[in-house]
Parts: sequence; structure tokens; C-alpha cells
Amino acid sequence: MNIVKANRTQSKIRLGLIGPSGSGKTYSALLMAFGLCQSWEKIVVIDTESNSAHLYSDLGNYSVISLTKPFSPERYMQALELCEQGKFEVAIVDSVSHSWDGEGGLLDIHSNMAGNSFQLWNRLKPRYNRFIQSILDSSMHVICTLRSKVEYVVSMKDGKQIPQKLGLKAIGQDGFDYELSIVLDLDIKHYATSSKDRTGLFVNTPPFIPSEKTGARIKKWCEMTMSQADIMEKIESCTSEEEIRKVYELAGPYKESLKHHFKEKWNKIIIQNTHSNGTTDSK
Repeated sequence: MNIVKANRTQSKIRLGLIGPSGSGKTYSALLMAFGLCQSWEKIVVIDTESNSAHLYSDLGNYSVISLTKPFSPERYMQALELCEQGKFEVAIVDSVSHSWDGEGGLLDIHSNMAGNSFQLWNRLKPRYNRFIQSILDSSMHVICTLRSKVEYVVSMKDGKQIPQKLGLKAIGQDGFDYELSIVLDLDIKHYATSSKDRTGLFVNTPPFIPSEKTGARIKKWCEMTMSQADIMEKIESCTSEEEIRKVYELAGPYKESLKHHFKEKWNKIIIQNTHSNGTTDSK
């Protein structure tokens, strides 16, 4: 047991992608994983979706562990350990939902046990918690996909009633998302919105399609060791619009608290550039 100075370079992201079938969870996870490590050979997918991870092999030379039933927490932990041994930098668990309601998952195990239901859960939940802890303790970045329950609603388009698929609550143990750094909810059109974000990168961000750039932004945040004072110093040293944009990207959780400073510096740069171009009188 030691006391050390906080250092974000020691951090690894724990990211959740939640969405209904067809929302692009696996594809989005792969693109973001590449953004995190910039090498397909450093990415591994723990695939519980009947080898669906192989569908995107044209993207790059990533690795796949095909995890078949029973989907017990212990088998997931064994797969994660195999990833650790392989020295991968990003592991995609696709999907965590099978550990909860798949064949051999906790709900299935519980339904086949005799005895008091409450007491049985007291015995089973520690098994699931150990699986979650193995994700949190991993030396890799870990991206978890979770299926969401689906509901269909009817909306009007061009005077016609069109059924629309909506993703609802994630399929998994309640509270799993609390353990993650970022949770992105995907809709059927592949757009993501943030329902949890400890990084501050996606605060007030409109719906977007996850990409390699998304992963790269998260990587920058993980590697950033600057304090708010450091960010303010960088803001003051900016002399161009491009520089202020770059500092804004680095600001992470300080974006909101320093919004006024960014805006003030941005306006000064605009005014200075306008004057230097001779478009207004300089007095």
C-alpha cells in the first residue's frame, strides 16, 4: 500500500455502448478501439454474438476470442485473462448482456437453482461483481457493448405511419453503468448520445456517429495530466483560432468551468486578426 500523486496517464477508459440490434455497437466499438491505440493488431474482441465480430475483418487485422455458452461470469473472466496475456491494448467485450440473460448467464443459473430466491441472489451476485471488478482492474482499455430492450413506436412520415425501433433499458445487472467512465447510447441510425461521461468530453454534445476520432479524443483525455491552471495558461498563450481549438479539445472536464475564458480569448483573437487584416481602424 503506497501513496502516489494522481496521474491520469495511469488511467484506462471503461466505455459502454448500449443499443438495440442493428444500432452498430460492434462496428462503433472497433472504430473507437482503433482510435484509442492506432493499431488493429492491439485490439481483441471477446465475441458472444455468434462470430459477428468477424464480419468487419476488412477494417484491419484485429483478433477475436469466440466465447460460446455457457456465458458464466467466470468464462468472461477467463477470456479477459487471455487478452491480458496476449498484451493487447484494447479489449471489446461484445456483449456483456449474455453474462446476465444468456444461456449459462446469471438469470439462467438462478432459474435452475433450488431454494429461497433472495438467498440465491446473495450467492450469485458476488460472482457477477468479480467479473465487473476484472474489467475495472484490467490493464487494457475496455469497451463493453450491451443490448437494450426494444420497443416499437409508430410515427408519421410523409403522411404514412412508419414503425420505428427504439432502444430502452440495457440488458444487464442494474448499476453496471455506474462502474463505467463513459456510456454512449446508440440509436438505430447509429447516432450516439452520452448518458454518462466522467471525462467531460461529450457534455452538451449533440448526437454523433462514433468514429476513430472519438477514440482518439478519449485517448488524449487519458494521457492528459494538465490541471485547470495549466489549461488557463495555454488559453492565454494562444495566438490563432486553430490553437484555441486545440486547447479546447485538451480541456476535457474543464471545458464548462473555463467556457468564459475560451470565449473571451476567442473574441480577442478574432478582433486582433480583423485589425491586422486592415478591415477595421486600429486606434
